[in-house]
Amino acid sequence: MTEREMTALDISRVLECLPHRYPFLMIDKIIDVDGDESATGIKNITFNEPIFQGHFPGKPIFPGVLILEGMAQTAGAIVIAEEQKKGDKYTVFLLTIDKAKFRKPTEPGDVLEYHIKKAHRRRNVGRYEAKAIVNGVVVAEAEVGAMIVREEDQ
Repeated sequence: MTEREMTALDISRVLECLPHRYPFLMIDKIIDVDGDESATGIKNITFNEPIFQGHFPGKPIFPGVLILEGMAQTAGAIVIAEEQKKGDKYTVFLLTIDKAKFRKPTEPGDVLEYHIKKAHRRRNVGRYEAKAIVNGVVVAEAEVGAMIVREEDQ
């Protein structure tokens, strides 16, 4: 078995891998990347994000659905980064979110860590276990399923 190189994806590299843009990009960088096996996405939650105008005035809470999106984006970015090494262009489509649980609210000032680990991949369908962690505490978790499609096949 060969040892994989641990790397990181800065924001410019994340933007190369994902089609998402502000205000819907839910990750700032990805660290501890081990191919498409595992990684940690980082999202700095700031008060000036547009979502906090309505969720909720007086008590801003980062929406759970956006935490799930950040998990999926982190998994998608590491899959695309790995596939790009082969020279082809790919897109990742979210298929499923299973076993989602929200354990604690996330607020402005928090640094969300999306810990992603591949459960399995068969051909063009992958499944990832994901945990969102703030200050060492799990705030959400889910299993994310995705389909990896070569762009010329779309």
